[in-house]
Amino acid sequence: MDWYPLLNSVRIAAISCVAVFFIGIFAAYYTARLPRLLKGVLDVVLTLPLVLPPTVCGYLLLMLFGARRPLGVFLAQFGVKFVMTWYGGILAAVLVSFPLMYRTARGAFESFNNTLAYSGQTLGLSNTYIFWRIRMPFCRQGILAGTVLAFARALGEYGATSMLIGYIPGKTATISTTVYQLWRTNDDAGAFTWVTVNIAISAIVLLAVNMLERRDKKAVAR
Repeated sequence: MDWYPLLNSVRIAAISCVAVFFIGIFAAYYTARLPRLLKGVLDVVLTLPLVLPPTVCGYLLLMLFGARRPLGVFLAQFGVKFVMTWYGGILAAVLVSFPLMYRTARGAFESFNNTLAYSGQTLGLSNTYIFWRIRMPFCRQGILAGTVLAFARALGEYGATSMLIGYIPGKTATISTTVYQLWRTNDDAGAFTWVTVNIAISAIVLLAVNMLERRDKKAVAR
């Protein structure tokens, strides 16, 4: 059995999850501090990929990074090509999973009691210290939930991924695209095997998160 789709899917999901973690936290933190009108407009723009069909997201990526598009031609001069390459899947996964991280993190930051931050400032603590040592621990449940959702969404991404990087065995194949290709060729046994693998990975991730949440609750209770 060729395990490349599994390795590629996990690689794409892990890298995109790290990128979405930092980008989502940055966007959520600063958006939550903006005036209501500006925050509303920016919130619509940042959340739009969540409600758009994945194929539309893939089409937009092709319009930006296609081989004959200005941006795609410019990047090709430096040897960077997102179309029909495995790392193009990272770009697609970041786009579709970002809103999940952003929305969850923003809700966590908006629930934060700013009195704690003001108290830290009066003690001479830097804003960086307050953010990472006070704000982030307080919002860790929401941040953790957003991270898990982003990883799961990236792992199961199909629409944007299939349009941007296609299906090339041993090069761009992911679990989702492999399932579709096996189904098309009437290989139900092979498709079911990959479906089972995807379910098992998702279940393990969710169980690990639940265990971490229980441990945090026990630590707080003590």
